[in-house]
Amino acid sequence: MRLAITAFCLAGVVSADALEVGVLSSRPDMVTGGDALVQISGPKLDSLSVKLNGQEVTDAFRPRHDSNDLVGMITGLKLGKNLLKVKAKGGSARLELVNHPRVGPVFSGPHQQPFVCETESAGLGAPLDDDCSVETRTAYYYRTTEKIGAGAPGRQPRIPRGFKAFDPAAPRPSDLARTTTTTGRTTDFIVRVETGTINRAIYQIAFLHDPAQPSPDAWTLSEGWNGRLVYRFGGGCRAGYRQGGSRLSWDARTLGQGYAVAGSSLNVFGNSCDDVISAETMMMVKEHIVESLGPPVYTIGTGGSGGSMQQHLIAQNYPGLLDGIIPGASYPDPITILGPVSDCSLLARAFDNSGHEWTDEQKKAVSGFATWKSCESWMRSFSPGFIRPGNCAPAVPGEQVFDRELRPTGVRCGFHDNIVNVVGRDPETGYARRTIDNVGVQYGLTAFNGGRITAEQFLELNETVGGYDTDAGFAAERSMADSEALEIVYRTGRVNSGGGSLGSIPIIDTRRYLDPTGNIHDRVRTFSTEERLKSANGSAANRVVLTNAGRDVNVVRLMDQWLDTIAKDNSADDSAARNKPAELADSCWSDDGGKISEPASFDGSGRCNEMYGASADPRIAAGAPLANDILKCRLKLVDAGEYQQSLSTDQLSRLRDIFPDGVCDYSRPGVGQEPLAGTWLRY
Repeated sequence: MRLAITAFCLAGVVSADALEVGVLSSRPDMVTGGDALVQISGPKLDSLSVKLNGQEVTDAFRPRHDSNDLVGMITGLKLGKNLLKVKAKGGSARLELVNHPRVGPVFSGPHQQPFVCETESAGLGAPLDDDCSVETRTAYYYRTTEKIGAGAPGRQPRIPRGFKAFDPAAPRPSDLARTTTTTGRTTDFIVRVETGTINRAIYQIAFLHDPAQPSPDAWTLSEGWNGRLVYRFGGGCRAGYRQGGSRLSWDARTLGQGYAVAGSSLNVFGNSCDDVISAETMMMVKEHIVESLGPPVYTIGTGGSGGSMQQHLIAQNYPGLLDGIIPGASYPDPITILGPVSDCSLLARAFDNSGHEWTDEQKKAVSGFATWKSCESWMRSFSPGFIRPGNCAPAVPGEQVFDRELRPTGVRCGFHDNIVNVVGRDPETGYARRTIDNVGVQYGLTAFNGGRITAEQFLELNETVGGYDTDAGFAAERSMADSEALEIVYRTGRVNSGGGSLGSIPIIDTRRYLDPTGNIHDRVRTFSTEERLKSANGSAANRVVLTNAGRDVNVVRLMDQWLDTIAKDNSADDSAARNKPAELADSCWSDDGGKISEPASFDGSGRCNEMYGASADPRIAAGAPLANDILKCRLKLVDAGEYQQSLSTDQLSRLRDIFPDGVCDYSRPGVGQEPLAGTWLRY
């Protein structure tokens, strides 16, 4: 099998003469846990001598199964800088390794405190330290040929449906299923699951492995593993202060085809909505996988909703961790939906206190969604729960949670509080800087211009909509973002701008169509991401959009094939766009399962758009661009000529009073909107 080392690994290569030495398991400046898998390459490797901090470690090196290069597990690294010196007939080389604790942090900044350990509720026993560590454990499970329903007698907890515990010392079960991997190997369907803690997160790694075979290592390819890694990201979006539990979503088809599957509790946005911590944790878990199994040929990201945000942002900000991504029910990122989502509660309050009658159709038109029920769905959990400081997870003790009167110094669980290492603190309040802003936003603008609401409704709505105070309580004044926070989130990549490797790696965007039901996972988000990819790269041709695809569409296998084709053609930057498998193109599926292949578009013609039309949100309905990446708009004076419905002289005067500094000018970049400053940033 061909060994493909991503740019993530190549970052560590240091050469002298014809000799090269590099870290396979991580960047050399981001080694964790006191060990690193190191590779030495060159035409003359005899008379080899390798020293770590002056100590001989040559015996650790031997060839891998697929290469003449020498690979060794270097252990005993001290915290901080370590020096590796290599000498051979082919020359000499040296490499500095910077080691960090297994519990982190590496680049995410100071650990969040307080932090609730949840190893006991995860069935792993009491934590061994304040960083929620546990001993690593391994268990085996097998796919049964029996049909096991939920709650079936004797079904063990924490074992996914269709699997049973496997005892290596017992005779093979009579109901043991068989499976064939993508490499053509047919084997017993036995899954090895490793559970432990890394970076204060509970991780799991699962792959086909028969315990009768030798234990996996980095030099010999495990017989059941096809060499590919699928990394799963979980949904939701909530402040952390907790470890969270980790149960892999066991996709029997993916495991049965030979893919290794991994994930962790801090790669679940519902446990901690912080993409920097997610990226750091993924990096550290992947490092452990490389050290245990060897470098994967490809690493494929999967996951929906909050899991899609993580994939987009990790691909943008930490190139090399993911080779291809499969975001489902996708959003570009969390920070650019905070405004439109928080708008829902402001609009609802304005409607409820209006002197005019508002029909559901008019509310829908102002919201931009396919139905006003979408706003109602957002309000149940996220509007303004996203930014409310008291919205902590139940695992965080109530006596520690912020309350303006009772606990003014308590834990604040708004979105910005959770990423305070990135945005910093307001020097006046001591709270995290915020990006929430609606100054100049003309709510209901497209509805007014389209004649769906009256001038009086339009004016009253914008007079009374208000904003949020520092505790996410309703305020008469509109919300105003911290200018420094705006610059930070654009510059550091908290806003998905389509940069980093996001414009070059293959992307398969999968979505069930739920817009008419009021589900919060609306189709417009797919096209907002597309606009950002186009703006950054001139094209979004490295992405395929699949809408309402059936269970029989094996997207992981299609991504694997796409990556294989790309690997054979590295001649151009657009290799992802040019090397899609023949069956992989923008498509939708009708209710009867029929596939329709046609370019996906926000408002174009075609059968897919007839069946699955995209809507908008409150900011797009207020004139914002489809990219929806402007957190705070620049302003322009009210101009009567820009309204398609007539306004009287008094109404125009009133409108200017509502917006004394002007209304949003979406023809210009937003305030603080600047290019990504770079990748692999530290906080």
